[in-house]
Amino acid sequence: MLENDVIWEAIRGEALEQSVHEPTLASFFHAVVLNHRTLDDALSFLLAGKLADDTVSALAMRDLIQEAFAAEQSIGVKYRQDLQAVVDRDPACRGHFVVLLYFKGFQALQLYRVAHYYWTQGREALALFLQSRIAQVYAVDIHPAARIGAGILMDHATSVVIGETAVVDDNVSMLHEVTLGGTGKETGDRHPKVRSGVLIGAGAKILGNIEIGEGARIGAGSVVLHPVPAHKTVAGVPAVIVNGVRSAHPAIDMEHYIPDWEI
Repeated sequence: MLENDVIWEAIRGEALEQSVHEPTLASFFHAVVLNHRTLDDALSFLLAGKLADDTVSALAMRDLIQEAFAAEQSIGVKYRQDLQAVVDRDPACRGHFVVLLYFKGFQALQLYRVAHYYWTQGREALALFLQSRIAQVYAVDIHPAARIGAGILMDHATSVVIGETAVVDDNVSMLHEVTLGGTGKETGDRHPKVRSGVLIGAGAKILGNIEIGEGARIGAGSVVLHPVPAHKTVAGVPAVIVNGVRSAHPAIDMEHYIPDWEI
């Protein structure tokens, strides 16, 4: 357990408060949060219950998740940054507790991190099985070979697709129906490289081995086929540069609106 794990303490405090406020759900809050010693324990319990099926039981799935957490301790660092990113950037969020329990983008991302660990260990069959289950349960399809940093917000997350050779650096925010995909049947390094601080609007499709520069902004519904310079806004089908960005950190500010004077 991390010393002074302020996020875990916040989650426990919120769970205890809500168990009093909503007694109908008190046993659920105890089972998922209050009965556990650490955030790793609570998260592994929750995710295992979500992903288990007739092939891999909840107990076996939890063992796999805990093994990954223990062997690759950077996962714990990253998922805490992901969780805090949701709290900081999503106006619908009402605290750390609800992110852990209910935000499927957060949950799917942490299971990707487990699958990625097994992919790097040469257990590709297991990693691909986990990818398939994540897609079935959360409607989020992330190849376990993709490389994703920390402080990631996948808001709503339904229909997010991230390809095998995609790279997503730290502190990126994206909404539902985002695709980081290829352009066809090409092989090798064929997916986007999204640099830190990028904001990707709902339904945007970024295709091919192209770089989206630091602090760029991708308008909702855009189809991006060419590299995007740092700190520029692109929009349209196909996407073109419409202006710069008013903030150095669009992924943090979550400002999606493109006023007429920018076009």
